[in-house]
Amino acid sequence: MAVSVRDAILWEAAGEGFVRCGLCAQNCKIANGGRGLCGVRENDEGTLKTLVYGKVIASAVDPIEKKPLFHFLPASKTYSIATAGCNLRCDHCQNYSISQLGRRSIPPGEYLSPEGAVKNALASQSQSISYTYTEPTVFMEYALDVMALARGAGIKNVFVTNGFMSEAALELAAPNLDAVNVDLKGFSDEFYKGVCGGRLEPVLSNIRELHRLGVWVEVTTLVIPGYNDSESELLRAAEFISSVSPDIPWHLSAFFPTYKLLDASPTPFETLEMAMNLGYKAGLKYVYAGNRHGRGGESTVCPECGEVLIGRKGFFVFSNKIGNNSTCANCDAKIAGIF
Repeated sequence: MAVSVRDAILWEAAGEGFVRCGLCAQNCKIANGGRGLCGVRENDEGTLKTLVYGKVIASAVDPIEKKPLFHFLPASKTYSIATAGCNLRCDHCQNYSISQLGRRSIPPGEYLSPEGAVKNALASQSQSISYTYTEPTVFMEYALDVMALARGAGIKNVFVTNGFMSEAALELAAPNLDAVNVDLKGFSDEFYKGVCGGRLEPVLSNIRELHRLGVWVEVTTLVIPGYNDSESELLRAAEFISSVSPDIPWHLSAFFPTYKLLDASPTPFETLEMAMNLGYKAGLKYVYAGNRHGRGGESTVCPECGEVLIGRKGFFVFSNKIGNNSTCANCDAKIAGIF
């Protein structure tokens, strides 16, 4: 058996040779020899296997701002890893070449042990490891082992996720999870079903639960003209985030045509500005516009006095005035985050 093929977690027998995967909200029922929607979990004679334990398809040292996380260890480096596969099928996926696999293909990648991942993070002087690029839920067995070792080495753990994991998977990850950026792709079931192959409610539930458990949460929405950019939908998204906590940063990202949405238009910056205003209207304290470098909307501003506290251009931090007690240098207001 290949070193990357291991017994999976969170599944049960479903009769007549089928198994039911409980790792994410797809709840795939998988026939013998078949795979789940993610393409990396396979029924092997009545036992569910993961095909990508440690089979890393992408790794890099990134600025934490790239995740994006703006209120978590600003200007620090994060060692980023991913395996192939994803539990959604987004028509606008930017990483489709590694996330969207054929059901019968052998998942690509090179084996990297959990110990090796932590060693690489330490060698790069990264303060965190980010499980990102594809979807950490689908390589949860590997992520859990890396996370435990990272915690022991004093390294923080970050998920960049679509938030479509099961409640049981979230409970396993949360104890060693320090921060998460959840991709809230839209705010309608129609969008989730038609464009992403998922549902909205599990994502909302997981955002609530992650915040309740004390994990630092930031949320990103890629604003796609004609798909999820109406004022009413964006306002509902902002109101939901604010209802969980007005301290949750909301990142509004510009869309550029890709994958199956090549005919959609790029996002006008005016649309991002409109969405930012809706975020503030809903009571959010920290709203950002991204992927339109040079147009503003990337710096952290004190919600009390308006002082620019963390100056950013793209992923580059050029100033940081947040004090040792996570307070504004000008008015001493508390700034939410892990600084």
